[in-house]
Amino acid sequence: MLEPILDSRKPNWKLRVFCAALGLSLIAGCLWIWRMTHMPLKSYNVPLQPLSNQESEIAAHVSADVRYLSQTLGERSLSRPESLVAATNYLRDSLQKTGYTVTEQTYSVAGNQVKNLEVVLIGSDANVGVVLVGAHYDSVSGTVGADDNATGVAGTLELARLLQGSKPRHTVRFVFFVNEEPPYFQTETMGSLVYARQLQRDNVAVSAMISLETLGFYSDAAGSQKYPPVLGWFYPDRGDFIAFVGNPDSRDLLHRSIRKFRDSTSFPSEGLAAPADWPGVGWSDHWSFWQAQYPAIMITDTALFRNPYYHTPRDTADRLDFARMARVVGGVSRVVEALAMESLDTAQQKEP
Repeated sequence: MLEPILDSRKPNWKLRVFCAALGLSLIAGCLWIWRMTHMPLKSYNVPLQPLSNQESEIAAHVSADVRYLSQTLGERSLSRPESLVAATNYLRDSLQKTGYTVTEQTYSVAGNQVKNLEVVLIGSDANVGVVLVGAHYDSVSGTVGADDNATGVAGTLELARLLQGSKPRHTVRFVFFVNEEPPYFQTETMGSLVYARQLQRDNVAVSAMISLETLGFYSDAAGSQKYPPVLGWFYPDRGDFIAFVGNPDSRDLLHRSIRKFRDSTSFPSEGLAAPADWPGVGWSDHWSFWQAQYPAIMITDTALFRNPYYHTPRDTADRLDFARMARVVGGVSRVVEALAMESLDTAQQKEP
């Protein structure tokens, strides 16, 4: 009777190996999720203060730009080519009034001439890469695109106004892209991809690209914020924050940007560094710069994960919160200023 008892006490190595592998997999999974969701500093989580004088001025500017683009001009797509021409004229005039010289990148799509527009603040150090801020000015066919993406365009215009006259170390480019929306999205005729490919051909170094995509829709209602699968476990369920989104290769830029935003701006913010093919992660012009191996992030109100009117005719200016958008644009201006003043060593520093 002794031998069977001894045999039953032999260690089950297969079970132990399985449990050890399962434990290591869980640890690796937790570390992976932590690296995607962990951001420096804490999100602002107390009641918002009244707008400052500067924020009130920003709110007036962005409201006027969004309303002109979405109400006066309306749909901006190659379904109505004249609307794209009117939009480029408005952007050119606005930038020239601010004191910029506008450069146009023209290319042909289905027999139509379309344009990316660019203005530049020359930096003092030619050895550091360009900081680029961009937004697409087209809208989905059949929509006036107030949030998507007149808000991003208005934010980029306002950043150009706010930073005009500054003396950055990095050259800063403000770019307005055409043809981000379907059927051109993530194709060779997407305006930002045309632009990024040209940078690549010209051997232009880019230290940071920020895509401004849907900045104006917010809600304090519980359950108003949705997410791709699983991510809802790690983020708030109220759509009252601005999101910073990047891929793993842009994680350091993402961290530097959200750190500065949180350090300088009294507004809720969340961040994510996830694979580019996750739903929503690569859905704007920053994707084009990933294709050219440039670090790029998106700043967004999360679009369809919050705004029920996304890509519908009801995406109108009256549904937007320009006061909150003004706080965001003011905070992003400080992010861009900080990125534009970084030394080469700071820009190359890696966080753990």
